[in-house]
Parts: sequence; structure tokens; C-alpha cells
Amino acid sequence: MSGLTQLLREETEGFHGRLLLARFLTAPLPIHTGSRVRALALRLAGFRVGHGVLFWGMPTITGPGDLYGRLTIGRFCWFNVGCTLDLGAAITIGDAVAVGHQAMLLTTSHAIGPAARRAAAVYTQPIVIEAGAWLGARCVILPGVTVGAGAVVAAGAVVTKNVPPHTLVGGVPARVLRELPPEGQAES
Repeated sequence: MSGLTQLLREETEGFHGRLLLARFLTAPLPIHTGSRVRALALRLAGFRVGHGVLFWGMPTITGPGDLYGRLTIGRFCWFNVGCTLDLGAAITIGDAVAVGHQAMLLTTSHAIGPAARRAAAVYTQPIVIEAGAWLGARCVILPGVTVGAGAVVAAGAVVTKNVPPHTLVGGVPARVLRELPPEGQAES
């Protein structure tokens, strides 16, 4: 019986009733409609979602166990359609962060194993996106990365290491393209 119990536990660890209910209740809303309702639904499900947050589509949220305490979103952030938030570990997002179409924040990966199976043991590391950052469309933020305050991640970039504050990174893997004006100064 313990084998069956283990199998059932493995097969249902990704089931999150409150998240499923939030998705069900917001599913009828067209894209770019009800963005505050989606934020409220996620807040009511148990996620920490700050005031003024907008979701222009319900994000895909994954992770094992009690994932509700692993997501913290600051105030006045916005998330475009198709975003993925993998909550194998914590994701912390500061105030006024902009997240583009289909951006992926992935806290889970695999160690590189032997030739017989290169995707070896699973590991997780938290992600931090600091205040004012902008994550471009279809960028990928990998486990353990911190994106500094006011930084910009270009569309399609794969971020494998920390991004300094007030820098623009792009490419695969992402590299610093240039520094950006600090707080209070607009790009000229």
C-alpha cells in the first residue's frame, strides 16, 4: 500500500485547489479585461499580491506543495499575457515591475548528470526581481537570479546570472549591453 500512497502523492503534488478555483473564476474574462480581478483572485487564493497589480491574463503558476507563501509581488506591477511563474522556490517581485508577454520565471532546474541521463537531480533556487525592473517578452529568468532595481531584460533573453541595477541585458545567455540612467533620470 505504501507504493500506491507514494504514487498518489507524486501524481497530486501539483494540485492546488485554491489556485484552480481562481483560474476557474477568471477564465471567462477576455485578455486585457478584468486585470484587477485576476490580481484579487490570486490574493484571495493566498498569494501575496500588492495593491495596484494588473494581470492582463492569468499567469501559469506551478510548483509542488504549499506554494502560496512562495510568491510575493509588490505594488503597481503589471504582467502581460502568457507569463509562467514556477514556484519550486520563492519568487519575490518588487514594486513597479513590468513583465512582458510570455516571460518565464523558473526556480526549478536539473543538475547535469551522466551520459545515460543528463537531466539529473532536481534543484530549486529563489528568484528576486527588484523594484522598477522590466522583463521583456519571452525572456527566461533561471533559478537563483536577481534582476537589479531599474534593470531591463531584453525580449527573448535567457538570464543565467544576476543582473546589476540600472543595466540593459540581452542575448542567450544574457550579457550586459549597456548601463541605464539611474533613478530619476529618463533615457535620452
